[in-house]
Amino acid sequence: MHHSIPRRKFLKTVGIGALASAGAQWLGSTADAQPSAAADTEASKMPRLFSGCCAYSYDHALRKGTMTMEDFIHRAVELRVDGVDMTAYYLKSTDPEYLDSLRHLAYKNAISFSGSACGVSMVQATAAKRAQSLTEIKKWVDVTDRLGASHLRVFAGELPSGATLQQGVDWTVETMKGATDYSGKKGIMLGLEDHSGVTQRADVCLEIMHRVNSPYAGINLDVTNFIPTPTQDVYAQIAACIPYATNTHIRDRFEYDQSPVDVDRVWQLFAKAGFKGYMSAEYEGPDSDTGVPKLVAQIRTLCQKYSTV
Repeated sequence: MHHSIPRRKFLKTVGIGALASAGAQWLGSTADAQPSAAADTEASKMPRLFSGCCAYSYDHALRKGTMTMEDFIHRAVELRVDGVDMTAYYLKSTDPEYLDSLRHLAYKNAISFSGSACGVSMVQATAAKRAQSLTEIKKWVDVTDRLGASHLRVFAGELPSGATLQQGVDWTVETMKGATDYSGKKGIMLGLEDHSGVTQRADVCLEIMHRVNSPYAGINLDVTNFIPTPTQDVYAQIAACIPYATNTHIRDRFEYDQSPVDVDRVWQLFAKAGFKGYMSAEYEGPDSDTGVPKLVAQIRTLCQKYSTV
């Protein structure tokens, strides 16, 4: 059976870690550095929210071949977003020359890569399959590094038949520990997406983060994928995970019941937490040519409203 971390114990753990970090900085500083420490504390409260777009927003066109990743970068300029999520499904190869060309094109157009993404599942019932998943994630860490990005989205995945949730959590923790040991050497964050399957509840996501216990592990926070629990609605679960958020995916309807998302309320939660990162459109509607610009315009407006940049 799955055992979630009591809220008070989790907050206590986070608090101890923060105090330990602050103490180390204090011991290594002089009295003259005190104003800098105060400034760091103030800066940590300042939200920096940037507009973004996931390549998945153009899934149909990219899979069909009517749009390339080069086209997507140019579309990002037209959309006036700050960064794009380079989903691995649509890369025509992982050859260094191709990846370098995408990185150069993005630079020439002043488009940042908010990260990349792979579809590797970490919920594997055998040690051999988990080892294979780890190898695959390492490959995509290398691709991310070549692109010049600092974030890779990963999945836990769907439970195999007959497996328990606790087993799925254990397998995910095992694989993600190894993956962050590798990604950390390259300065790359791994963002575990809350998604259908193992990571559809905030308490599960937080347990995984707590047990992996790496500065290079976080949550790729899709605000629409949580399902309500008896003690937490979706907004409470979003808020609980923001301290670990690495990147944010924005859609306009919740997955579990297709009810509309109160996006202004979502932005308030991120701003209050002092989040710094991308709020990336992940459109799933039928007409991306009209739907994506509409969603992105809403994102840009809210970023300007609630960000200090």
